[in-house]
Amino acid sequence: MHNGRILVTGGAGLIGSALIWELNRQGATNIIVADLLGKDEKWKNLAPLRFADYVEGVDLFERLEQFKDVTTIYHLGACSSTTETDAAYLVRNNFEFTKTLAHFALSANRRFVYASSAATYGAVAESLPETTPLSTLRPLNMYGYSKHLFDCYAEDAGFLDKITGLKYFNVFGPNENHKGEMRSVVYKAFHQIQQTGAVSLFKSYKPEYPDGGQMRDFCYVKDAVAATVFLAEKVTGGGLFNIGSGEPNTWLALVKPIFGALGREPNIKFVDMPDYMRSKYQYFTSANIGKLRAAGFTRELTPLADSVIDYVKNYLLTGLHLGDEPA
Repeated sequence: MHNGRILVTGGAGLIGSALIWELNRQGATNIIVADLLGKDEKWKNLAPLRFADYVEGVDLFERLEQFKDVTTIYHLGACSSTTETDAAYLVRNNFEFTKTLAHFALSANRRFVYASSAATYGAVAESLPETTPLSTLRPLNMYGYSKHLFDCYAEDAGFLDKITGLKYFNVFGPNENHKGEMRSVVYKAFHQIQQTGAVSLFKSYKPEYPDGGQMRDFCYVKDAVAATVFLAEKVTGGGLFNIGSGEPNTWLALVKPIFGALGREPNIKFVDMPDYMRSKYQYFTSANIGKLRAAGFTRELTPLADSVIDYVKNYLLTGLHLGDEPA
């Protein structure tokens, strides 16, 4: 893969910039980055990284013919807001653009790896394999549906087994500063603790889950991009893969290490969940990563507490981005 040029869309985002960091660590710098830098400070994620060229996302498709020597495409660019309600906007950004890039890749046997999402699974309260029929899935929000649309399109068009779609679960870690309300609970809780000495979590509205006992599959971004690069290099096509830690953890297990990293005793308050969220709230998510393991990805994933401590101590407290780390 390192012998050809690599295109990374969404390259200034959380997963995209972490992916470039991982590629740099493996010696690859022949990278074209595409993104929409806008008016926020997402550009800071790119500053420590090494790449050959940059193109604004709005100009990418009219310039595709200039990138015929690209051999691998990581398509991570999308609107990732789970609260976005403009369906037409999401269809254009998350479905139509993905179709265009997929056909460009397949036209010349280029490697195509794209970001799907665990949001495509909807409200299921069990660990589902990627072989779950796509027709049975019911995403809870338009973001999840826009991702699901392309998964279904690729399957119906008969080329899903020639490309690789990654169903990322709850990815968190360095380089998410720009994400506004979509920043992880670790990021938000860190700043909340710094400002108030406490952190607020939503109450549970299901008796089987105590307050703070709602569960998620939290995946450290360093592990997520390691799996992403592995699949691009080692697996030809392969269809859909779950990318997560493979185990559910509670919100309490997520936030308590933040207090520990800051040398504080836990101080957690439970607040009411807004009414509009209650019908769409997921109480349990867990990635079935059996297919990823069967493909040969043997890396030991970072335990949740260690991930949180690394993030807090080495990035949130220092203000560093991936690539800024001392040698």
